[in-house]
Amino acid sequence: MKRNLSQLIKPFLMAAVLVSSPFVANAQSDYPNKPIRLIVAFPAGGSTDIVGRIVAQKLSERLGQAIVVENRGGAGGTIGTDAAAKAAPDGYTLTLGTTSTMAVAPGAYSKLGYDSVKSFSPISLVAVTPYLLVVNPELPAKSLAELVTLAKSQPGKLNFASAGNGSTTQLAMEMLNDVTGMKMTHVPYKGNADADLAILSNQVQVLFGSMPALLQHAKQNKLRALAVGTGKRSPALPEVPTVAELGYPGFEAALWLGVLAPAGTPKPIIDRLNKELVAIAATPDFKAAMDKNGADATSNSPEQFASLIQNEVSKYGAITKKLGIKLD
Repeated sequence: MKRNLSQLIKPFLMAAVLVSSPFVANAQSDYPNKPIRLIVAFPAGGSTDIVGRIVAQKLSERLGQAIVVENRGGAGGTIGTDAAAKAAPDGYTLTLGTTSTMAVAPGAYSKLGYDSVKSFSPISLVAVTPYLLVVNPELPAKSLAELVTLAKSQPGKLNFASAGNGSTTQLAMEMLNDVTGMKMTHVPYKGNADADLAILSNQVQVLFGSMPALLQHAKQNKLRALAVGTGKRSPALPEVPTVAELGYPGFEAALWLGVLAPAGTPKPIIDRLNKELVAIAATPDFKAAMDKNGADATSNSPEQFASLIQNEVSKYGAITKKLGIKLD
């Protein structure tokens, strides 16, 4: 009796699956057996890089493998994030996603190379940090009220820095401009580190940046801190009031950071990494390292992180539409 082609091939396919399955299972059970790459989508020295390197060190210690931080900045963090999305889903390429790259970018770019929801397997949040409004000490404004008055008296003459077009540092300042009626000129830089240098050297006068990169400069009075963007004051700078308590109720600007893998990364690997990151976030030394940089250590489940990203994409999409921010 003649058998069709599918009947002839089927036994060979089943044999191939049986032969390959132990290798696949073994590859996951002995994970990781080589160094892991962590893509940080911003230049070295900025807030994301500071947190990323602390996470890399702690995760390396727990996994027993090197975690190599690769800084790939540009285009508000979308270049490095796109590279991470297109990497092999084998657990050996991770990225530190942020509010900027995962929530703001989808609404700010009409031709984004990745999908924040579909292109990644979320693993866990690692930190949340307030945004800190600072000015160069040479600027006469000593409070938010004085800054608003000064900016309104000379529309467009004051410059504010950001970590790049479409970054949350731009969006935070645009949100503040919107509620206060200030008009300033946006000067984008290639990452937080460059933006910090610009305001320290008085190339620009104002920056609403994430706390880790600005905290020590504010404590040393190299920059004047006027307000924090979170709903409550930061323990790192308890004397600095919130924007909300200064007359703009409901205002909130904060940065979250979390570890993600490319979509399709095997669940056992995601679960292993989540277990380690949750454990790291609970350790006193990691909490202390985050506190030192003005950030709050945190963690959650892959499912909770995925839900957060979906909600944040919707939230910031509405904000970028209202403010008319389009970057391509």
